[in-house]
Amino acid sequence: MTRLWIVPVVVLVLFACPKKEEPAPPPAAPVATTSAAPAPAPTPATTSSATTSAAAPAAPAGIASADGETPGAKAVVTELKRTSGGTVSLKLTLVNGSSKRLGFGYDFADKDHEIRDHATVGGIQLIDEANKKKYFVVRDTEGKCVCSSGMHDLAAGESVNVWARFPAPPDDVQKISVVVPHFSPMDDVPLSK
Repeated sequence: MTRLWIVPVVVLVLFACPKKEEPAPPPAAPVATTSAAPAPAPTPATTSSATTSAAAPAAPAGIASADGETPGAKAVVTELKRTSGGTVSLKLTLVNGSSKRLGFGYDFADKDHEIRDHATVGGIQLIDEANKKKYFVVRDTEGKCVCSSGMHDLAAGESVNVWARFPAPPDDVQKISVVVPHFSPMDDVPLSK
């Protein structure tokens, strides 16, 4: 008789104990980029290479673009316009679609102002080919460029927006070349008002 009470107790214990479940794997960490546009989904043709290099950020639409000396690097002019103060304002996006870091240090500096131009885009130039004139970035009274400064290197897959001011060419100049160090020249970029 004493054995009959063991069976209900065993059944009760089996159903009363919670089932041990395996913990869910943690979610994948998001990839940080400074680009506002989402990275495109890999296609079957690029899936195998996606594991060996960073995904290239989407380049913004612009009025001109140039490839860099480093494969995958791109410069995109998003705005080039005259200002009411008698200067030209240039805005561009640098995109690092390579697998290497894109250094700012002195890479974008004006060689004549190298000490003051560390981590700036002071070496960008505008070239008016019709009038055979080159325009350098405007400088303040201390010789510092009126441009993006304090820049940090771009990791693979990152992009950054930069700007610079230049003296304005004559009013009849409607197109001008933009030269960014370590990128191919961008010719005939429209100059808006």
